[in-house]
Amino acid sequence: MKEDEIRRLVKIVEDSNIGQLEISRWGKTIKISKSPHDSNTYHNSTMHTGVNPIATVPPAAVPPAIPTAEPKAVEEKSKADGKIVDINAPMVGTFYRSPAPDADPYVEVNQTIKKGQVICIIEAMKLMNEIESEFDGRIVEAFVENGQPVEYNQSLFRIEQS
Repeated sequence: MKEDEIRRLVKIVEDSNIGQLEISRWGKTIKISKSPHDSNTYHNSTMHTGVNPIATVPPAAVPPAIPTAEPKAVEEKSKADGKIVDINAPMVGTFYRSPAPDADPYVEVNQTIKKGQVICIIEAMKLMNEIESEFDGRIVEAFVENGQPVEYNQSLFRIEQS
């Protein structure tokens, strides 16, 4: 199968509601699947041939995002009853509410926190990164569950500043 045909199939999978497509032709099988969490990416695209090793088919070229300004770890929002801010993930990784599975969470909803206090951990590339509050205030809302993957700049907590 030619590269342009493979790219066309990848585009079909990306634009449709199907999660996986597998096609066999002339003893070769192409399997394209996308992640259930993000419709713009897929886990694995491979081409299998008889006894040849697996060759990875690259995803369609997507230009990298160009930051327009210096990234912010905190996005401010104003409400009539006070100053509300979101603390966002400074990196991609796995979110943890506590330092160990059997330990108490760093923070709970309605808990008062101080600037510099550790509020969670994000594991990235086998490194545990403590995320600290940049504000004094009270936790109003927690957006992420323990053990969930987080994206860069995804809201983790909403804080009412004191």
